[in-house]
Amino acid sequence: MEKKIWLSSPHLSGHELQYIVEAIQTNWVAPLGPNVDEFEQVLARYNQVQDAAVLSSGTAALHLALIILGVKTGDEVLASTLTFAATINPILYQCAHPILVESEPQTWNMSPNWLETAIKARLKRGKKPKVIIPVHVYGMPSKMDEIMEIANYYQIPVIEDAAEALGSRYNGQALGSIGAMGILSFNGNKIITTSGGGALLSNDKKLTAKARFLSTQSRDPAPHYQHSVIGYNYRMSNVTAGIGLGQMEVIDQRVVQRRKNQLFYRKLFSGISGISFQEEPDARFFSNYWLTAITIDDRQTGGITCEILRKAFAAENIESRPLWKPMHLQPIFRRYPFYGDGTSERLFRKGQCLPSGSNLTDEDRLRIAGVINRLFDRKEIRHTAIPSQNTESLK
Repeated sequence: MEKKIWLSSPHLSGHELQYIVEAIQTNWVAPLGPNVDEFEQVLARYNQVQDAAVLSSGTAALHLALIILGVKTGDEVLASTLTFAATINPILYQCAHPILVESEPQTWNMSPNWLETAIKARLKRGKKPKVIIPVHVYGMPSKMDEIMEIANYYQIPVIEDAAEALGSRYNGQALGSIGAMGILSFNGNKIITTSGGGALLSNDKKLTAKARFLSTQSRDPAPHYQHSVIGYNYRMSNVTAGIGLGQMEVIDQRVVQRRKNQLFYRKLFSGISGISFQEEPDARFFSNYWLTAITIDDRQTGGITCEILRKAFAAENIESRPLWKPMHLQPIFRRYPFYGDGTSERLFRKGQCLPSGSNLTDEDRLRIAGVINRLFDRKEIRHTAIPSQNTESLK
């Protein structure tokens, strides 16, 4: 069998090792050290925020953000329903209640209309939501102008879940820099990776300072070990921060490569009825296209569905995946309130994420094109190379 083509595999720059070796040679292998400090500075500069705190995971970052904003037992937190479970789990860590909000069909992210509907409904029940968590799914910016207008009107802070969206921008602003706080993930499948890790971004240094305090077991400033609040072991190690520094050297290249993948698929599927892409609605939106995602209308494709496409890829040792199953359909979250009209359910039924690694080769694209052409009964193999285009338009 031919080698596996992954949905989104790690893509190292080649410079990570020098940072790791230096950390080992200087004995900085603890959750402190110069790589951690530098990685935080690099992330803050890149995302144009005042500060960044690097942590053990994006989930840890989101959990700390909720704690810092005072989310406690019984509180309600509004969150996108079309997301990965890691967005919702930290709400339950705090014994709070997720209120799940529908997607809108343009970006597939949190619908501003349904967000306001949910807020009004909760207020009528005497419960003002404590936090709003919009998710920039697959790297696509949410409609942040509208979401922030609603959040500011009702005076509810926003935590941006930008786990998939490093390198994406909205109105020229980095995602994760618009709300009170933003979180990033550096899991192995993300656009850059530290093997595992995450970050909390903010323009308020008091918030990131509190995140650092909480993430190192909340040790009070005293000569002995003294603790006044519950702490967590959530800090990133100096070794993994070194991997992050090597990865950040090529982040702009990775964004260009992911966006070129999206162009490759648009050309590959051109002329096939029933295929729609998650795409930027207008010039305000700039997606890193971490994953290229499509929907398939089997009424127009002659009965070809997402599952048929997934199996055709799998038969050739190529990984693809359905879109996120909405959280309000998940057994563990089904009992929580949901406000929506079925948009996310339709996306889930018809949606597929295509192999989108920044390290796809021409040979990989040839194999992918072969599956599509055979499946849709096209005789020629075409559009196998990344389309040539001025990379400035892709940055």
